[in-house]
Amino acid sequence: MPGSGQIAARGEAARHSFVLEFLDMLTDFPFSRRKAIAITGYSLGISRLLRALDSSEAAPRFSAKTLSGEAFNNQSLMGKVVLVEFWATWCPYCRSDAEPLDDLAKEFEKDGLVVLAVDVAESKKTVRAFLERNPRKARVVLMEDTNLAAMFAAKSFPQYVLINREGRVVGQQNGAGGEASLRRLLRKAGLESGGSEDAPVELRSSPRRGV
Repeated sequence: MPGSGQIAARGEAARHSFVLEFLDMLTDFPFSRRKAIAITGYSLGISRLLRALDSSEAAPRFSAKTLSGEAFNNQSLMGKVVLVEFWATWCPYCRSDAEPLDDLAKEFEKDGLVVLAVDVAESKKTVRAFLERNPRKARVVLMEDTNLAAMFAAKSFPQYVLINREGRVVGQQNGAGGEASLRRLLRKAGLESGGSEDAPVELRSSPRRGV
């Protein structure tokens, strides 16, 4: 006879199968899939699934063109993990985070990570001169070539916004904390690594000038 552990496992598998079948049945009716999940969750006690859905919000519609001429928007980045960095050339904490950020951009490129480094309120001449002395691996975007800066209104630098593969904002970080804090942030979009992201860090930022 099967043991109690096997019986419990079979029961959980049957319950999971029922949930999936019930969701498919409900979506044949004029319900949204989210409402179908709500109905199922209410009856089967899976409200934690709803809380997970509500913990993130869809990223606003945006477009961005890099200094090298690459064009991006929500649609072209669907299926990618997008990390937006708001920065400025005069910000010392942006400079300290630049190397670990660029290294992570390279490390997770194969996993679909796209880093957009949005310079805020500086001229193309200033940014290009800075990049000649301090090259970046991340894709650099000027404020005039994107609406991201207006949407997220960074008041200090660096500021990070993380968008997952489904196009939802799943994390933000205000301030520089080095590699550990960046790895912790990326983990919210499913990019796991073997780094020491659980180590405590102190975030440091520079207030935006003129704000």
